[in-house]
Amino acid sequence: MGNYYQKDIETMPVEEIKKLQGEKLKKQVRNVYENVAFYRKRMDEAGVKPEDINGIEDLHKLPFVTKADLRDEYPYGMLARPMSDCVRIHSTSGTTGKRVIAYYTQHDIDLWDDCCARALVAAGGSKDDVVQISYGFGLFTGGAGLNGGSHKLGSLTLPMSSGNTERQLQFMCDLGSTILCCTPSYAAYLAESINERGIKDQIKLKAGIFGAEAWSEEMRKSIETNLGLKAYDIYGLTEISGPGVSFECEAQDGMHVNEDHFVAEIIDPETGEVLPEGSVGELVFSCIDKEAFPLLRYRTRDLCRLTREQCSCGRTFIKMSRLMGRTDDMLIIRGVNVFPSQIETVLINNGYPANYQIIVDRVNNSDTLDVNVEITPEMLSDTTMGISEREKKLVADLKAMLGIKAAVHIVEPKSIARSEGKAVRIIDNRKI
Repeated sequence: MGNYYQKDIETMPVEEIKKLQGEKLKKQVRNVYENVAFYRKRMDEAGVKPEDINGIEDLHKLPFVTKADLRDEYPYGMLARPMSDCVRIHSTSGTTGKRVIAYYTQHDIDLWDDCCARALVAAGGSKDDVVQISYGFGLFTGGAGLNGGSHKLGSLTLPMSSGNTERQLQFMCDLGSTILCCTPSYAAYLAESINERGIKDQIKLKAGIFGAEAWSEEMRKSIETNLGLKAYDIYGLTEISGPGVSFECEAQDGMHVNEDHFVAEIIDPETGEVLPEGSVGELVFSCIDKEAFPLLRYRTRDLCRLTREQCSCGRTFIKMSRLMGRTDDMLIIRGVNVFPSQIETVLINNGYPANYQIIVDRVNNSDTLDVNVEITPEMLSDTTMGISEREKKLVADLKAMLGIKAAVHIVEPKSIARSEGKAVRIIDNRKI
């Protein structure tokens, strides 16, 4: 499985995994209590002392950490190491509030590189591959994470960053890229561009590692068909380290969490109660051996489920399902919970491309839901079904999926702006 498959770690018996996690957790709790005033105050308020945490079975005793806490402690409040020990920062976009800054020691960078190398190996990568990194670089973690993992693996690494599609395709063809790393929406755009130029026969891609935004199983199948590769999901977030916290293997049936570095929980987003395995709820992560920015019980707001069902790849790390949405991007429309992934599933199942926009507004004190979706050139030339008939069918299918009616507007091909990073799918005018 490549030259970076850490079999002794990734296939440990579950009992050994939990024992290792417990030992690391005990040290980390004492570390943050002694070195981070925020944790010391929160734990004291909760009546929890470091000696009360003797294993992961005691994790639930610790208080949660939220993004609001990180913003309140900006910029240095969560640091557990002197600034002189830190070698890098990354940051969130700050589009919904003050930026969150994550700090890294060299140990933290090495740990992160290891995690991303594992993800590449799980996708069939080795030192013989050409890995094209088309995630953004800079403060965003996507490019840096997969770049470090590719170097760790020994692959030829193309640090392309996002954008400049002509150059992306030139290098992809000329250097024979075999693994593509980018957002799913940009992968779909690259596939569209390759098809337009008639150069699919020059593409040698065998795998793609796509993350940083939610995407449906239907979108995966579409990308796989159009790019002629196997598409793998990857998960991470700046606050925890970046991509590589979990990754898909060849089974493509959930992402293995790197449990020697992170502990995952699922909680009820309303009550905070830890839910049993297999339950859908909010994902919570604890960093058990990071040095500079070790978050414990961080609420991600992502919704998924965890399972320890045996995986055909042989890895024993717990698996998290594909993200089902976020507690903070779920749309409540006329009292109904609506997730963008549900709308995407309907559109792709009807043969439409993954280029759409969801617009929510409030008219006369009532919520409205409009969906703009591009038609393909092939559909335009199909005389068996007109635009109005197509819109009526989508309205019916969306109502069956969502339970409420949406207004559907089929628009011209390429009339919705393409994304070279995270796609902007939702415009909620009720918040403006």
